[in-house]
Amino acid sequence: MTAFDKYLHAVIVRATHEAREDGSATIEAHHLLLSIAAEQGAVAHQILASAGLDHRAVRDALDREFEHSLRTIGVSPATYDLPRPSHASEQPKMGASAKLALQRSFSSVRKKELRPTHLLLGILQAQVGTVPRALALADVDQAELVDHVRQALSNEDD
Repeated sequence: MTAFDKYLHAVIVRATHEAREDGSATIEAHHLLLSIAAEQGAVAHQILASAGLDHRAVRDALDREFEHSLRTIGVSPATYDLPRPSHASEQPKMGASAKLALQRSFSSVRKKELRPTHLLLGILQAQVGTVPRALALADVDQAELVDHVRQALSNEDD
């Protein structure tokens, strides 16, 4: 098992926990992002932290995105006392946005060259969905963040 395989396994285990906490039946890209933000020490975590995106900040951005989505359909979270999601009882399965993020991560490089930053890049390259909306609402320049990830990958190659 390579170092990347171990990292990916740890990220998916943590993302599974995040999905369960959300009451989600699927692990989505935003759960992977939360997991990376919590994985201290990896370059991907450091890139997020340098943009002010630690685990709490990512969670807050996702909460704002959820509230914004509700307001878009005319539901005010302040008006209704919405219950916290109940923990998922079954093991969450890999969802569409997570599968696409993984696919984007793996398609750009040979398996033996994969690093944690490739996983972050695959998540951040999404142009639609929860992650881009949450980053926009948090005033994070997604394109600039992608550039930082690419620069880090380039520096790791040197």
